Amino acid sequence: MLSGMATVAGNGGRDPDRRRALLDAADRVIRREGPQASMAAIAAEAGITKPILYRHFGDKSGLYRALADRHVRTVIKQLRPEFAKARTDLRVRARATIETYLDMISANLNLYRFLFHRAGAEDSRTHSHMATIVRSLGEELGAVIAADGTVADPVRAQILGHAFVGMVQTTGDWWLEHPEVDRRQVVDTLTDAVLTAMTSASRPPAGR
Repeated sequence: MLSGMATVAGNGGRDPDRRRALLDAADRVIRREGPQASMAAIAAEAGITKPILYRHFGDKSGLYRALADRHVRTVIKQLRPEFAKARTDLRVRARATIETYLDMISANLNLYRFLFHRAGAEDSRTHSHMATIVRSLGEELGAVIAADGTVADPVRAQILGHAFVGMVQTTGDWWLEHPEVDRRQVVDTLTDAVLTAMTSASRPPAGR
Protein backbone atom coordinates (compact mmCIF):
# COMPACT_ATOMS: atom_id res chain seq x y z
CA MET A 1 0.00 0.00 0.00
CA LEU A 2 1.95 3.06 -1.12
CA SER A 3 2.43 6.19 -3.29
CA GLY A 4 0.26 9.31 -3.05
CA MET A 5 -2.23 9.16 -5.91
CA ALA A 6 -4.67 11.95 -5.18
CA THR A 7 -4.61 15.49 -3.88
CA VAL A 8 -6.55 15.81 -0.65
CA ALA A 9 -8.41 18.95 0.30
CA GLY A 10 -6.18 21.08 2.46
CA ASN A 11 -3.01 20.59 0.43
CA GLY A 12 -2.96 24.33 -0.17
CA GLY A 13 -0.31 24.09 -2.87
CA ARG A 14 2.42 22.98 -0.48
CA ASP A 15 5.60 21.30 -1.73
CA PRO A 16 4.56 17.80 -2.90
CA ASP A 17 8.00 16.40 -2.11
CA ARG A 18 7.75 17.64 1.48
CA ARG A 19 4.22 16.27 1.73
CA ARG A 20 5.43 12.90 0.47
CA ALA A 21 8.26 12.90 3.02
CA LEU A 22 5.79 13.56 5.83
CA LEU A 23 3.58 10.69 4.69
CA ASP A 24 6.67 8.46 4.51
CA ALA A 25 7.42 9.40 8.12
CA ALA A 26 3.83 8.57 9.11
CA ASP A 27 4.12 5.21 7.35
CA ARG A 28 7.31 4.32 9.21
CA VAL A 29 5.83 5.14 12.61
CA ILE A 30 2.55 3.33 11.94
CA ARG A 31 4.31 0.23 10.64
CA ARG A 32 6.59 0.25 13.68
CA GLU A 33 4.15 1.19 16.44
CA GLY A 34 0.85 -0.06 15.10
CA PRO A 35 -2.60 1.55 14.86
CA GLN A 36 -2.16 3.46 18.14
CA ALA A 37 0.81 5.42 16.77
CA SER A 38 0.61 8.98 18.07
CA MET A 39 0.61 12.15 16.00
CA ALA A 40 3.45 13.38 18.22
CA ALA A 41 5.56 10.34 17.25
CA ILE A 42 4.85 10.95 13.56
CA ALA A 43 5.85 14.61 13.89
CA ALA A 44 9.03 13.64 15.75
CA GLU A 45 9.90 11.11 13.04
CA ALA A 46 9.55 13.90 10.47
CA GLY A 47 11.63 16.28 12.57
CA ILE A 48 8.83 18.82 13.07
CA THR A 49 6.21 19.72 15.67
CA LYS A 50 2.67 18.40 15.65
CA PRO A 51 1.08 21.78 14.68
CA ILE A 52 3.41 22.00 11.67
CA LEU A 53 2.50 18.43 10.69
CA TYR A 54 -1.19 19.31 10.75
CA ARG A 55 -0.57 22.55 8.87
CA HIS A 56 0.71 20.61 5.87
CA PHE A 57 -2.59 18.69 5.64
CA GLY A 58 -5.06 21.26 6.98
CA ASP A 59 -5.69 19.27 10.18
CA LYS A 60 -5.48 15.74 11.55
CA SER A 61 -8.40 14.68 9.37
CA GLY A 62 -6.49 15.88 6.32
CA LEU A 63 -3.53 13.73 7.30
CA TYR A 64 -5.79 10.71 7.74
CA ARG A 65 -7.36 11.25 4.35
CA ALA A 66 -3.98 11.69 2.69
CA LEU A 67 -2.89 8.34 4.13
CA ALA A 68 -6.16 6.77 2.94
CA ASP A 69 -5.54 8.06 -0.58
CA ARG A 70 -1.99 6.76 -0.52
CA HIS A 71 -2.86 3.26 0.68
CA VAL A 72 -6.48 2.41 -0.12
CA ARG A 73 -6.11 3.64 -3.70
CA THR A 74 -2.95 1.59 -4.07
CA VAL A 75 -4.81 -1.54 -2.99
CA ILE A 76 -7.39 -0.79 -5.69
CA LYS A 77 -4.64 -0.19 -8.24
CA GLN A 78 -3.26 -3.66 -7.48
CA LEU A 79 -6.68 -5.34 -7.62
CA ARG A 80 -7.87 -3.72 -10.85
CA PRO A 81 -5.78 -5.78 -13.32
CA GLU A 82 -6.73 -9.03 -11.58
CA PHE A 83 -10.50 -8.75 -11.94
CA ALA A 84 -10.34 -6.95 -15.29
CA LYS A 85 -8.43 -9.67 -17.17
CA ALA A 86 -10.51 -10.30 -20.27
CA ARG A 87 -10.97 -13.82 -21.61
CA THR A 88 -9.72 -15.34 -18.37
CA ASP A 89 -11.74 -17.97 -16.53
CA LEU A 90 -13.99 -16.29 -13.95
CA ARG A 91 -12.87 -18.57 -11.12
CA VAL A 92 -9.21 -17.81 -11.86
CA ARG A 93 -9.89 -14.07 -11.88
CA ALA A 94 -11.95 -14.14 -8.70
CA ARG A 95 -9.35 -16.22 -6.89
CA ALA A 96 -6.45 -14.04 -8.02
CA THR A 97 -8.27 -10.87 -6.92
CA ILE A 98 -9.10 -12.29 -3.49
CA GLU A 99 -5.56 -13.59 -2.98
CA THR A 100 -4.06 -10.25 -3.96
CA TYR A 101 -6.28 -8.41 -1.49
CA LEU A 102 -5.58 -10.76 1.43
CA ASP A 103 -1.85 -10.68 0.71
CA MET A 104 -1.78 -6.89 0.71
CA ILE A 105 -3.72 -6.34 3.93
CA SER A 106 -1.81 -9.05 5.81
CA ALA A 107 1.53 -7.65 4.63
CA ASN A 108 0.51 -4.15 5.76
CA LEU A 109 -1.42 -5.09 8.89
CA ASN A 110 -0.58 -2.05 11.02
CA LEU A 111 -1.40 0.40 8.23
CA TYR A 112 -4.66 -1.41 7.48
CA ARG A 113 -5.73 -1.32 11.13
CA PHE A 114 -4.69 2.30 11.50
CA LEU A 115 -6.86 3.38 8.57
CA PHE A 116 -9.91 1.16 8.99
CA HIS A 117 -10.00 0.66 12.76
CA ARG A 118 -8.64 3.93 14.05
CA ALA A 119 -8.76 6.74 11.51
CA GLY A 120 -12.11 5.69 10.07
CA ALA A 121 -13.64 5.31 13.54
CA GLU A 122 -12.04 8.47 14.95
CA ASP A 123 -12.89 10.86 12.13
CA SER A 124 -16.19 10.92 10.23
CA ARG A 125 -14.68 12.70 7.22
CA THR A 126 -12.01 10.02 6.88
CA HIS A 127 -14.63 7.28 7.20
CA SER A 128 -16.73 8.91 4.48
CA HIS A 129 -13.68 9.43 2.29
CA MET A 130 -12.61 5.79 2.50
CA ALA A 131 -16.17 4.59 1.97
CA THR A 132 -16.32 6.63 -1.24
CA ILE A 133 -13.06 5.09 -2.48
CA VAL A 134 -14.25 1.55 -1.68
CA ARG A 135 -17.65 2.24 -3.26
CA SER A 136 -15.93 3.32 -6.46
CA LEU A 137 -14.29 -0.12 -6.59
CA GLY A 138 -17.71 -1.77 -6.29
CA GLU A 139 -19.00 0.36 -9.16
CA GLU A 140 -15.99 -0.47 -11.27
CA LEU A 141 -16.32 -4.19 -10.57
CA GLY A 142 -20.04 -4.02 -11.40
CA ALA A 143 -19.19 -2.43 -14.73
CA VAL A 144 -16.66 -5.19 -15.47
CA ILE A 145 -19.25 -7.87 -14.66
CA ALA A 146 -21.78 -6.21 -16.98
CA ALA A 147 -19.22 -5.75 -19.76
CA ASP A 148 -18.24 -9.41 -19.56
CA GLY A 149 -21.80 -10.36 -20.36
CA THR A 150 -21.91 -12.86 -17.52
CA VAL A 151 -24.75 -10.88 -15.97
CA ALA A 152 -26.73 -9.06 -18.63
CA ASP A 153 -28.74 -6.81 -16.32
CA PRO A 154 -26.48 -3.82 -15.45
CA VAL A 155 -28.34 -3.19 -12.19
CA ARG A 156 -27.80 -6.77 -11.03
CA ALA A 157 -24.16 -6.47 -12.09
CA GLN A 158 -23.77 -3.35 -9.93
CA ILE A 159 -25.39 -5.09 -6.95
CA LEU A 160 -23.00 -7.99 -7.35
CA GLY A 161 -19.99 -5.69 -7.68
CA HIS A 162 -20.76 -3.94 -4.40
CA ALA A 163 -21.68 -7.20 -2.69
CA PHE A 164 -18.38 -8.83 -3.68
CA VAL A 165 -16.31 -5.89 -2.48
CA GLY A 166 -18.13 -5.77 0.85
CA MET A 167 -17.94 -9.52 1.35
CA VAL A 168 -14.22 -9.76 0.65
CA GLN A 169 -13.40 -6.69 2.75
CA THR A 170 -15.34 -7.78 5.83
CA THR A 171 -14.14 -11.38 5.55
CA GLY A 172 -10.56 -10.17 5.21
CA ASP A 173 -11.01 -8.05 8.33
CA TRP A 174 -12.31 -11.09 10.21
CA TRP A 175 -9.45 -13.27 8.95
CA LEU A 176 -6.85 -10.81 10.24
CA GLU A 177 -8.31 -11.38 13.71
CA HIS A 178 -8.21 -15.17 13.24
CA PRO A 179 -4.72 -15.99 11.91
CA GLU A 180 -5.26 -19.62 12.87
CA VAL A 181 -7.65 -19.96 9.91
CA ASP A 182 -5.83 -21.24 6.85
CA ARG A 183 -5.61 -18.60 4.13
CA ARG A 184 -6.44 -21.15 1.42
CA GLN A 185 -9.71 -21.97 3.15
CA VAL A 186 -10.66 -18.30 3.19
CA VAL A 187 -9.76 -17.88 -0.49
CA ASP A 188 -11.57 -21.07 -1.54
CA THR A 189 -14.74 -20.19 0.37
CA LEU A 190 -14.87 -16.62 -0.93
CA THR A 191 -14.20 -17.78 -4.49
CA ASP A 192 -17.00 -20.35 -4.25
CA ALA A 193 -19.37 -17.67 -2.91
CA VAL A 194 -18.52 -15.33 -5.78
CA LEU A 195 -18.97 -18.03 -8.41
CA THR A 196 -22.25 -19.23 -6.89
CA ALA A 197 -23.65 -15.69 -6.85
CA MET A 198 -22.51 -15.04 -10.41
CA THR A 199 -24.04 -18.27 -11.68
CA SER A 200 -27.34 -17.52 -9.95
CA ALA A 201 -27.41 -13.92 -11.18
CA SER A 202 -26.75 -14.97 -14.77
CA ARG A 203 -30.15 -16.68 -14.82
CA PRO A 204 -33.30 -14.59 -15.38
CA PRO A 205 -35.00 -13.56 -12.11
CA ALA A 206 -37.86 -15.80 -11.00
CA GLY A 207 -41.22 -14.81 -12.41
CA ARG A 208 -39.89 -13.48 -15.72
